[in-house]
Amino acid sequence: MTSKYKVLFLCRENSARSIIAEALLRELADQRFEVFSAGSEPAARVHALAIAQLRPGISDLGLLAPKSWLEFTGEWAPRMDLIVALDERVGEYHAPDFPGKPLFVQWDFADPLADGMTPDERARSFEKVFWQIVRRVTLFMELPRYTLPVVPAVTHSEPVAHERDIVCPG
Repeated sequence: MTSKYKVLFLCRENSARSIIAEALLRELADQRFEVFSAGSEPAARVHALAIAQLRPGISDLGLLAPKSWLEFTGEWAPRMDLIVALDERVGEYHAPDFPGKPLFVQWDFADPLADGMTPDERARSFEKVFWQIVRRVTLFMELPRYTLPVVPAVTHSEPVAHERDIVCPG
């Protein structure tokens, strides 16, 4: 029996970058990953420009909604294998403790919702960030550790290897 790797993408508002990453990983490798996204200050809805970027290739946009990261901190919350922060403001030292002490990594992308952009600049920013996330998610899926589904824990007498760092070029 195998199970899926559980991945949580974090961003402050959970309306753009983390939503895009969640949707892409679910669409591209759903058979290997159970994917979530959340934020420290979730927006009321997914940003329209994020939906516009995803619409051509994502089969179920209805699954996407901003959520609080607190939904993933209780005893009842799913145990994540990996937390990926897409916003330095929700990095490891600002994020809450997640059950099971999952591996925590940071992927830095410009904020397409940053203040001071014209509508055209914002649209270009969303497109650029979208393609950067596509590239990073694709590279992540190809890492040897994530090419096969998780195998349940072995007996306590066998040694267990721990991955300390994930490095994705880009």
